[in-house]
Amino acid sequence: MTTITDEQGQELLATANALADAAGQAILPWFRRDTLQTDNKAATGFDPVTVADRAAEEAMRAVLAERRPHDAILGEEFGASAGSSGLTWVLDPIDGTRAFLSGTPTWGVLIAVGPESGPVLGVIEQPYTGERFTGGLGIARMTGPLGPRPLHARPARPLKDAILFTTFPEVGSPPEAAAFRRLSSEAKLTRYGMDCYAYALLAAGQIDLVVEAGLQAYDIQAPMAVIRAAGGIVTDWDGGPCHMGGRVLAAANADIHAAAMAHLRSTGE
Repeated sequence: MTTITDEQGQELLATANALADAAGQAILPWFRRDTLQTDNKAATGFDPVTVADRAAEEAMRAVLAERRPHDAILGEEFGASAGSSGLTWVLDPIDGTRAFLSGTPTWGVLIAVGPESGPVLGVIEQPYTGERFTGGLGIARMTGPLGPRPLHARPARPLKDAILFTTFPEVGSPPEAAAFRRLSSEAKLTRYGMDCYAYALLAAGQIDLVVEAGLQAYDIQAPMAVIRAAGGIVTDWDGGPCHMGGRVLAAANADIHAAAMAHLRSTGE
């Protein structure tokens, strides 16, 4: 088990902020540009990657090479790099590349760090709106156009009054989609397509649930750290760990988490 002292925690926080700054500086010159270079990573379908994705991860890796050379790295675009410190930085340079190339400001930079057991600190950074959501190591706060403020997930409420988000209407496999529809039919409002920004809204106390399937570690570790710091819960659909991805249920509190899990558990898979 990796023990993090207060001094080390301050260094990790400073490094996370430096990573967010570097990524934003690399990304913003490409946002809403007609000349944005886009490739398709998928053998079938459309899984885009842009020059901005690659530039942002390269910028973050350069910061880590200077500040934390002994830490491991897991990044979406350039894979895994070994380390010796027991800590791994998990990076998604642009979570929501489809949103990015469409010009919508719901994408974000995801930064997490922690041992093998999961993240101890996470940052959700939205450079275009100037918002940064930080959680872990005793911190739960955001900064943005309205100034700094603490992060608090919403208090308990009935499922019939809940706001539910997911990114893709298909959610995952047909059984997973059916389970999501059962849950959605009980919620007051369901919205789609927000990528990592939905998790930020949950941590900020605006919504109650985010449900997704087929995620990777770099999709969920930063949101997980931020939401947990704000008092929320992030597990897989059966209540187990999800820091390596898969099915994810993020909830504002234990009551709404239990209510949602009752609908999601019976996927038959």
